[in-house]
Amino acid sequence: MDVKILEGLITKAIPDADVRAVDLQGGDHFEVTVVSPAFEGCTLIQRHRMVYSALGDAMSGPIHAMTITALTPEQFREGMVSGIDRSE
Repeated sequence: MDVKILEGLITKAIPDADVRAVDLQGGDHFEVTVVSPAFEGCTLIQRHRMVYSALGDAMSGPIHAMTITALTPEQFREGMVSGIDRSE
C-alpha cells in the first residue's frame, strides 16, 4: 500500500487529523502518526480503534503491521512525538 493512500484513508475518517505515514518495509509495514482534536478525552485503545476503523479492510489485506502514535494537538505541541514536521 502506498503511504499517500494510507494517509488518505485516515484523513477521510478523521477529517481534522494531521497524518504522516512511513513505509518501513515494502508497502506492508508502516509507522503512522495521527494528531487530531478528535482524540481529546479518548483512551489510547479508543484512539487506536479510530485509526484501525479508518483503514477498514486494508488491515486484513495489504497492511501486515503498523505502529500507531495517536496524539491530541496539545500533546503534539508538548513534543511527545517527532514524526510530524511542525513547520508545514
